[in-house]
Amino acid sequence: MRLSFRSFSVSALAACLSLVAVAALAQQPRGITAEDYYSFEFLSDPHISPDGKLVAYVVTKVDRAQNRRNSSVWLAAIDGSRAPWQFTTSPQSSNSPRWSPDGKWLAFLSSRPGESISGTAATGATTISPTIGAGAAGEQPRSQVYLLSMNGGEARRITNLKNGVNVFRWSPDGTRLVVVSRVGPSDSRGDSRTESRDRSDVRHYKNTSYKFNDTGWFDDRRTHLWVVDVASGNAKQITEGNDWNDSDPQWSADGTRIAFVSNRTGKEYDENRNTDVWVISAGGGALTKISDHDEADNQPRWSPDGKQIVFTGEVHDRDHPKIWLAPATGGTASALAANGLDLIPGGLEWSDDGKSLYFETGVKGENHLFRVDLVTKSIEQITSGPRAVRGVDFNGRTNTMVYAANDFKHLDDLYVADVNGRNERKLTNLNEALWKQLQLADVERFTYKGADAWDIDGFLVKPINWQEGKKYPMILSVHGGPAGQYGVDWYHEFQVYAARGYAVLFTNPRGSTGYGQKFERGIVGEWGGKDYQDIMNGVDAALKKYSWIDQDRMGVTGGSYGGYMTNWILGHTDRFKAAVTLRSVSNFISDDGTRDGAYGHAPDFGGDIFQKFDLYWDRSPLKYAKNVKTPTLILHSDNDFRVPIEQGEQWYRALKHFGVTTEIVFFPRENHNLTRTGEPKHLIESLNWQLYWFDRFINGNNNAAPPDQK
Repeated sequence: MRLSFRSFSVSALAACLSLVAVAALAQQPRGITAEDYYSFEFLSDPHISPDGKLVAYVVTKVDRAQNRRNSSVWLAAIDGSRAPWQFTTSPQSSNSPRWSPDGKWLAFLSSRPGESISGTAATGATTISPTIGAGAAGEQPRSQVYLLSMNGGEARRITNLKNGVNVFRWSPDGTRLVVVSRVGPSDSRGDSRTESRDRSDVRHYKNTSYKFNDTGWFDDRRTHLWVVDVASGNAKQITEGNDWNDSDPQWSADGTRIAFVSNRTGKEYDENRNTDVWVISAGGGALTKISDHDEADNQPRWSPDGKQIVFTGEVHDRDHPKIWLAPATGGTASALAANGLDLIPGGLEWSDDGKSLYFETGVKGENHLFRVDLVTKSIEQITSGPRAVRGVDFNGRTNTMVYAANDFKHLDDLYVADVNGRNERKLTNLNEALWKQLQLADVERFTYKGADAWDIDGFLVKPINWQEGKKYPMILSVHGGPAGQYGVDWYHEFQVYAARGYAVLFTNPRGSTGYGQKFERGIVGEWGGKDYQDIMNGVDAALKKYSWIDQDRMGVTGGSYGGYMTNWILGHTDRFKAAVTLRSVSNFISDDGTRDGAYGHAPDFGGDIFQKFDLYWDRSPLKYAKNVKTPTLILHSDNDFRVPIEQGEQWYRALKHFGVTTEIVFFPRENHNLTRTGEPKHLIESLNWQLYWFDRFINGNNNAAPPDQK
């Protein structure tokens, strides 16, 4: 009995220890997966209330069952006195929260159908038909402006525009909105089901621009400005024209005038980029031209006293925009507001005292806030650190600002700080529960010499559970653009690669933004030249610095320009064992005649395809397809108008022609932005296709199964 009891005790103890080990293992952080995308919460568009006590922002979540994203407006207390709470609830998304000037109302955009405006002091007694704003028969409801009282109650619709609202701004006194909506000849052709059914669906164009990647095929509607009375919902169109679009409306401080951006040359749809800043009375009427450059002028912002307008403008084609000041009355040459600016300013804002300007920009792989002193025209950096700061909003009354910030290991969270960047506090902890489950990879930054001995920034992601003395495969990723930058930011795909045991190398070769105009335009005339050297020098530098990388097991990937460079690399070296090219250019000659921006590469090659035909062909990866040996997976979207699907098809068929192991995957309903804003299911599938290909050809896994066979 004693022996039996002892034996039982040992067995029971072993079982208990086993359970403890399993429980401990279950609690250990794991590597991230492609499917974790379904759990992400994305924060954007923060705005401080007028009294400085609250901040409204947007949280977007993924509805896996519906295969779509849903956004809602949330509120957070600036002093952190209570946890953030959801402010809007609806099956339809809500976004673009904007406070009324008195802080009593929060307006936002939503496509929720069938809401009505009830009689209140804020909205009047107008009743809206449930079908208004739904567009033609069978179309989904379009976004309208809704209003919620801070005292509670139901959201009420304010606007009633046939084609919905894209953008809106409160007037300074809170009685009106200026909104951007679309209008055109087709709006007057009748709306009955019979007329809609009989109307021709043939597309007819007279200009070279007739499609755009994000919006698809153009119709005959143009975006114009309307002023909407908040109390009654009555709307008055104040700009018009069938040959141009109006955008980015901004109220003057006294509420009598509106500045906006428009290309009124009549050549906007023939590749003319000459947008200008204009001013119009809030009641409509004659226009006053403010800007004075032959290239793009944008981002008009009124000075607090209403006497000046600041804007960004380019003097020459593809220049980095500068910040300019001009009298709000027009007729006088603009003047530079900042000296020595060699970055790309965005998010322009005045300080309340009118002595400073703020802007956001990418700089050397980071994104930060800067301040311009208008007296000295000097520039200083306000935020700092290895992160990306975006969406800054200011409150002069409380001397505070809010912004979103992320880094290598975190998606965006909300922060508040003094306008000088001090006393920063974190207000949200989105994704915190998920982060506790995950083990995320470390990223190291280094600098190396590219072509012409230029300094180039490189970033290396170490594999999860990296061990000394072990060799690891590496994936080289090339960013798009080329006018863009990699850096300190959240990259889901890189973390997924690292979780699968890959190192990831990404760099900012010439052509990248954030390093000045000379650096960005250093690619002109020779795509695939010194930019290629910059990238490959980065590979060599990484192999030298990190001896644990297995140079015999390397892959390469990239999208858009990164896809172009992937294709180019394959035609010029056999160093990589596998490649995945996404939305890639293979033939500049056919691309320039079929993309959404006709002949858009002329500034990069010193002329169009008719002037520089041989150069275009010489810089096309298709010319070198006969040299490719690397197994290549091609991912392309059916509705990609930026890099048309024929580019992927040409590359696929050429590689097949020359006996290269290759496959092509088409994504229905998607455009050039598949890996950013595509259907959640497709975005995840795209990443899993990449993992499949690299596992098969870098790891040599002959049993690797493509996603469509799992």
